[in-house]
Amino acid sequence: MSGGVDSSVAAGLLVEQGYEVVGVSLRLWEGRNLGPRNCSDHRGAEEVAGLLGIPHAVLDHRDDFRKAVVAPFAQSYLDGATPNPCVACNRHFKIEKLLEWAEARGIPRVATGHYARTGRCSGGASLLRGSDRNKDQSYFLFALSPRQLDHVVFPLGDLHKEAVRARAREMGLPVAERPESQDICLGDHRMVVESFAGPEQLGGGEIVDGRGNVLGHHDGVHRFTVGQRKGLGIAAPRPLYVLRIDAERRRVVVGGREELRTSSFTASRLNWLAAPPGGETSAEVQVRYRSTPVPCTLRPVNGHGVEVSPDEPLASVTPGQAAVFYRDDQVLGGGWIDKAPAVRPSS
Repeated sequence: MSGGVDSSVAAGLLVEQGYEVVGVSLRLWEGRNLGPRNCSDHRGAEEVAGLLGIPHAVLDHRDDFRKAVVAPFAQSYLDGATPNPCVACNRHFKIEKLLEWAEARGIPRVATGHYARTGRCSGGASLLRGSDRNKDQSYFLFALSPRQLDHVVFPLGDLHKEAVRARAREMGLPVAERPESQDICLGDHRMVVESFAGPEQLGGGEIVDGRGNVLGHHDGVHRFTVGQRKGLGIAAPRPLYVLRIDAERRRVVVGGREELRTSSFTASRLNWLAAPPGGETSAEVQVRYRSTPVPCTLRPVNGHGVEVSPDEPLASVTPGQAAVFYRDDQVLGGGWIDKAPAVRPSS
């Protein structure tokens, strides 16, 4: 229970359905100036648990979270990638830490306020999109293990956000109108990265076009991400976007919007929730949480990854982000986008 409307209603629904429920909050990250949109903020969860008539516990995993999620997050930016810490947080903390705590007390299931669903496929648990496509969070859950899926419950999976807020009002919960949590709980990523980095890792470098022509200079590659247009600090006769980040040479490569489009890329460190493809197979790929899924072809490569060929070129395919594969509503699996292909300068 984060103290937000989603996890509060999830707990309330389970109480209404007759389950014996224990509310648990995780203390993970409590940086300055995060405000009420911090998804790991447990303020108010104890009050909600009291209103629901259930016991409440707080698990302090701040040190583990800093080491397992925040430090790799910072290093990814320094390496020129754009990380997605929510995936690791969901697998290792919001699910696994809760499962460990529950199993030690003989509690068979863990429930969260995610907008996703589970089902059965080929004798095992499968992960499905939430019914509310505008809130579906299955993208962030692709890295769960089959064991975790067997023991997790998503009470909001069939509900739309408006219905969840309405149920919160009916239950008399004070969080019914609480603002949405932000996508990443860490706040200003530049401040986080700089707090982990050594002085030698924060040097500036050149901003160049696809041909290597120097257009300007920057104060650190961790301040940029693929697809970024604003804040480049250079003047040009046309809009320029970040195409690639060369952390080793401390170069940020920029170009026109048309140069952002990618017809194929590779993903590695895969996690399959359905049978992995033995050869070429069709699926849909989603490369960002809010992006539209696109039909694609998957081809295994090197025994460790897949080549992804979208039916239509994709813009802003970003190293470090997750590529999640779907067939209809089912999550087949996913992995992490590798370095983007070399930039082809426009003529």
